[in-house]
Amino acid sequence: MQSATLAATGSFLLGVVLLALGGDSIVKAASGLAQRFGASPFLAGLLLVAFGTSLPELAVNARAFAAGMEELALGNAVGSNIANLGLTLGVAAMVAPLAVRMRLLGPLLVLLIAATVAVIGFGLDGAIDRFEGVLLLVVFVVLLALLPGRGRRETAAVRETVETFAMTRTELQLNLLRLVIALLLLYFGAGLVVKPAPQLGMALGLSPLLVGLLPVAIATAVPEMVAAIVAARRGQGDMVVGHVIGSSLFNLLVIIGGMAAWRPLALPASFVRLELPAAIAFALVLYPMLRGDLRISRLEGAILFGAFCGWVVLELLLVG
Repeated sequence: MQSATLAATGSFLLGVVLLALGGDSIVKAASGLAQRFGASPFLAGLLLVAFGTSLPELAVNARAFAAGMEELALGNAVGSNIANLGLTLGVAAMVAPLAVRMRLLGPLLVLLIAATVAVIGFGLDGAIDRFEGVLLLVVFVVLLALLPGRGRRETAAVRETVETFAMTRTELQLNLLRLVIALLLLYFGAGLVVKPAPQLGMALGLSPLLVGLLPVAIATAVPEMVAAIVAARRGQGDMVVGHVIGSSLFNLLVIIGGMAAWRPLALPASFVRLELPAAIAFALVLYPMLRGDLRISRLEGAILFGAFCGWVVLELLLVG
């Protein structure tokens, strides 16, 4: 039994590594291809900042959903949001204060809060139906359409930062190869994470929902946290906060919306009373930080990280 658990843990960790590599490769491929076919470096970078880091979570949730592990997929989607806001952002700000200059981030955070409230409202009857799932996807499409126009209002310094982030080689063959490699890494990485998850849950005494909320969400957030720390040290606060808010929006609108649009999605009771309200609470705590001195200090990062640790304890006590 112990050897089987160790093997499952090894598979899980290898899957996380493959997901991190695949996520990095697909971001480079998407940026290179977008610019190859006429997108400006700023537009390519803006889309990557907002949604590029969500693809590993999408791969994991797609594999889990296809395997009938809906609770694990739901747990990962919402757990990733809380890990983004509490763990990734909190640790990055504790390493180096985050200066935030991108005007777009405030409205995106408001949309994140509104989308989370909407998902709670949809789930009051115990499920998100197909129409509600499609509605979430439509909101995402509208967001994509509006993003370039809002992005053009940014200052020259912000635009330069975003363009620098998107800089990569644009050769067609290279980026097609990057894309193929990324898709393979994401596919097999997601499989290595999802397949042993039930066994790990049994070994830890966790339900499928908690496996998604805690081990899977936290493990898949670690590569993003490392990247956020590097960006924070380079003074790229906009990149860190943009990744966190954009990824959280993608999880709600595309991942949860897509699953519900495919087939009606039953929501565990704790989602409406605990997990989704916790995600709103983290976003509400972040809002005055972005509206005040446009800087997330080390103390504010410590508050976010402490709140995340408190949420983990609360989950284990109330749901475990």
